[in-house]
Parts: sequence; structure tokens; C-alpha cells
Amino acid sequence: MGWEAWLVLGLVLLLVIALAREIAGADILCLGVLAVLLAVGETSRAIGVPSKLPKVGEMVRDFGSPGLITVGLLFVVVAGLVQTGAMSILTEPFLGRPKTVLSAQLRLLFPVTTMSAFLNNTPIVAMFMPVCDDICKKANISPSKLFMPMAFAATFGGVCTIIGTSTNIVVNLALKSSGREPFGMWEITWVGLPCAIAGVIYMITLSRWLLPDRKPAISLSDDPRQYTVEMEVEAGGPLEGKSIEQAGLRHLPGLFLVEIERGRDLIPAVSPKERLQANDRLVFVGIVESVVDLRKMRGLRPATNQVFKLDTPDTHRSLIEAVVSNRCPLVGKNIREGRFRSTYDAAVIAVGRGGQRIPGKIGDIVLQPGDTLLLEAHQDFVRQQRNSNHFFLVSSVENSTPMRHRKAWTALTILGVMILASSVAEIDILAAALVAGLAMLITRCVTGTEARQAIDYPVLITIGAAAGIAKAIESTGLALFLTDAMVSWGGDSPWMQLAIIYGVTMVLTELITNNAAAQLMFPLAMATVTRLNVNYMPFAAAIMIAASMGFATPFGYQTNLMVYGPGGYKFSDYLRVGIPLDLVMMAVTVTLAPLVWPF
Repeated sequence: MGWEAWLVLGLVLLLVIALAREIAGADILCLGVLAVLLAVGETSRAIGVPSKLPKVGEMVRDFGSPGLITVGLLFVVVAGLVQTGAMSILTEPFLGRPKTVLSAQLRLLFPVTTMSAFLNNTPIVAMFMPVCDDICKKANISPSKLFMPMAFAATFGGVCTIIGTSTNIVVNLALKSSGREPFGMWEITWVGLPCAIAGVIYMITLSRWLLPDRKPAISLSDDPRQYTVEMEVEAGGPLEGKSIEQAGLRHLPGLFLVEIERGRDLIPAVSPKERLQANDRLVFVGIVESVVDLRKMRGLRPATNQVFKLDTPDTHRSLIEAVVSNRCPLVGKNIREGRFRSTYDAAVIAVGRGGQRIPGKIGDIVLQPGDTLLLEAHQDFVRQQRNSNHFFLVSSVENSTPMRHRKAWTALTILGVMILASSVAEIDILAAALVAGLAMLITRCVTGTEARQAIDYPVLITIGAAAGIAKAIESTGLALFLTDAMVSWGGDSPWMQLAIIYGVTMVLTELITNNAAAQLMFPLAMATVTRLNVNYMPFAAAIMIAASMGFATPFGYQTNLMVYGPGGYKFSDYLRVGIPLDLVMMAVTVTLAPLVWPF
């Protein structure tokens, strides 16, 4: 190895240590290592010292790669699904309302695994990230218990068919180019499906002990502000005729259903078996985050008709908290008589007063100094009223734009066309995602501001920087040196060589991109096949599966990185969960591949 390879090896080890100790964010650390490699490479060339380190263009090329752009576009597509409530239509039939970690994982892992066998893993993970977040809130589950299993399940399904992941296609094309018979659509399933089953069993049985329990879901003790909010059951909506339990209104995190007003009748102690009727008025008490979630639920609408009289389009509205001052001209008047909406062009959604429930309807509440109002208004309300003496404090609530439920089926249609275009018509996923993202914007399923806010830039930066580091590992000869050294240990035993090739491919996948690992290992594996004069199929299958099954680091697969931040994970979490899982996949593949395709 040259000095460049030793430099890369040292920096990669330092990166792993820094990530494990959480010295900084993954995006900052990866960019730092990339910057050092770029600086050393360019400086050495400037002073006339030959260098195998990639040039600037090669190192940063992946920041504009189709894969990275696709991930960014998919964030926009998912934002359209979330803002219209389409995700709940899509996932509720098979996810239901789990109450435990095990139940949530069972309901989540099987559909994700099945879908990813036929669709690209990245959009599957992007699509289910908000679903995981929603489950965690409603079931009071830590996000770290669901995000990693969901991302890993997408990887499990990817190896079940030849089109499940790009790695399978890359290896299949390499077989065809070398004059060998490629795999059929379902041939890899004989090994891939047992791997997927073993992976799901591993996650649902051992992850409860291996996964951390960080970022507990919100509880009533998180926020001393308690709002009284009234919602109405929409006639003909999805909640009409359902019981409180079936509607998911029982045990809401940070929210309590106080009573139901049904015409002139009042139901104070609401049974979970009580069935909702059209125009039922539901009275809740809870914290602001829970009220925001309640406002996004399909089949419920604000009980006050003032919301529907606002002049501002719903795409430009958000929820705003405002504390009434003693100089407010409406103090001593009830909200209806004071004509709050006409005065401020804002509708009062909920009222908080010292953590106590305020009896009576929202419009009948007499305002007092210190009352905290939750308003629906134009996003400029904060700027207009910030210096007003009518309110002590005015602040906007994040992610509180009203849901555009009427556009839910439009968003689902766009998603369906994107999936069919990329999977059936074999249109490139980048082109399909670009058109889908633009369609979401044109149809107003998502606004331009929401689309920009939905893109997770740290994830994109980490993926791009990690790809540049992987390029340095490959071009300096470090990957080839480690590969040759390890393969030479296998001797003439086909079983041993198969295990070593799988193991080396698996390690390379954790360090460089999965497709690069497969392309690097393929000629070495075929050379081994020729030397031993054995069947090439077990070795090709081993490369396919090992190059996809990278679980021990966040860099093993790009979907690992996508859930790194949202799940609240540390680098050590991937090591603890991923290393045993890597070994399970290796054991299943090395055992079954020679039985399916004898040497």
C-alpha cells in the first residue's frame, strides 16, 4: 500500500471513533474527512508529488449523483403525502393502531419487507419515515425502537427478487457481460427469502434488548400549558360509526377526551366503545403538540365555524400561540361577542388557562389576561402582532399548516404513477421522482416552502461525503489490498472461499457503496471460481446478498443514513444491532447457497 492508502485508513478509523463518541454530527464529520483528503490530494499534486487520491471532481461527484438527487426529491413526494393525509389512507388498513413495540414492529416489518422486494428501497423508507413517527407518538413508543427495524426490513426485502435492489441488477449484468448465465427473476429468492425471514425474526425477537430507548414520546408532563379544544365529527367521514377505540381517540399521548356533546345530550365519561355520530362535538384537553396532531386527523374538523370564514387560503395558514395581555380590547368579552375573527383575521382553535379545563364552548369563553390562545391564522400574523400591546407573546407552532385532506387521493395517484413508472415501465427512478415532486407542487399537495423544509439536508450531505470517502478507499488501492489479503486465506476449500468472499464483500459494503463493493468483488470471485473449477452461482448470490446486507454502520446502506437522525441513534447502536445481524445473514447465505446451487 502507498502512503495515500495509509492516510485514508487512518482517517476512516478516526471517523469511526469520532462517530462512536458523537464528537459532532455525522454530516460535519464526514465533510471534515472529505475536506482533509481533498486538501492533501490537491496540495501533493501542486508541489509535484504523485498522488492516488481522487481529484476534486471525483470526490464530490456524488453530491450531484442520481441517487442523492432521488433521495432529495423523494422527501418532497413524501411531504405531499403527509400534508394531504394520504399516508394515513395508505397505511392504516394494515398498520392499525399498535399498542406495544412488538405489535408495532410486526405490523410494520412485514409490509415494508414485502413492498421492497418489488420496489426501490429508498422510496419505501422515505415513505414510511413519517408513518414510524406517527406510530411512535400515538403508541408512546421511542422512535429508536422503530426507525432502524423499518430501514433494515426494506433491505431484507430487496434481496428477495432480482429487481429488489440495484446491487442485484449490477451483479446480474456483470454475469451477462462475462458470458455467464444470469439469474432469473425468482432464482435469488431461494436464498434471499430465508435471509429476509431470518432478519425479521431477529429484529422482532432481539431488537427490544439491542435497540436503545431514547427520546421518550411526549407526555402530559412535558408542557404545563393545557388547551381546551373542540373538534367535530365530519358527516360521511372515515370516523363516523366507529367506536372511540377504533377511531384512535383513546389514550392519545398528551391529550384527554373530556366529553362528547351530541345535540342537547352530554356524555361526560366517554366509554371506549362509544360510537361516534355525525356532528358529534368532542371536547379535548391537552398540550399543543397533541392538538396539532389532532387537527391533522382525517374525519375531524374544528368545531368552530370561524375557521371556514377566514379569508386566507389554508396553504398560507398555520397555528399560532398568543398570550392575551391586560390591554387587549377583548378582555372581559367572550370570543363570539368580541368578534375575534373579524378583529384579527384569526380563528380561536383552543384556549388555555393555567392548566385548567375551561367549561363551555370556545365561542362562549370570556377572555382574561394571561389566557393562551391557539389560533389558526395567516403566517404573517406573528410578524403583524409581535409588537402589539394586545398580546404578551406571539409565536408560531411548527408543522401546523392545516391538512389538505381533499387532495389526499391526488397525492396517492401521483405516488401510484411514480411507482408504476419506475417498477413496471422501468423508467429511471430519478425521472419518476422528479415528475412526481413537480406534480405534488403543481397540484398544491405541498407548497414550495413545505417542500424546501421537508428536505433533510444533513442526510444528503452525509451520503454525498461518505461516497467521496468511499471513492478514496477504492482509488488508493486500500480496498483491493484488504480484499486480496483476506481471499488468499481461503486455500482450496470452496466453502471457505465462499465464506471469505461473503465476509470481505460485507466489510467493504460497510465502508464503500454497496454497488462499488459488488463491482470490486465480482472479478475476484469469478477468478476464484475459475481456479477452483466450481459453480459460479453460489458466489454470485453471496456477492448480491453481502453487498446489500450492510447493517453494522450507518454507511452500510443509504437507507441506514436516512434514519440515523430521526431515530436518535448513535454509531454504537448500529454496531450492537448490526454485527450479529450481519453474521446471521452470512450464516444463512453460506449455508444455503451451495445447497441451492451445488459446487
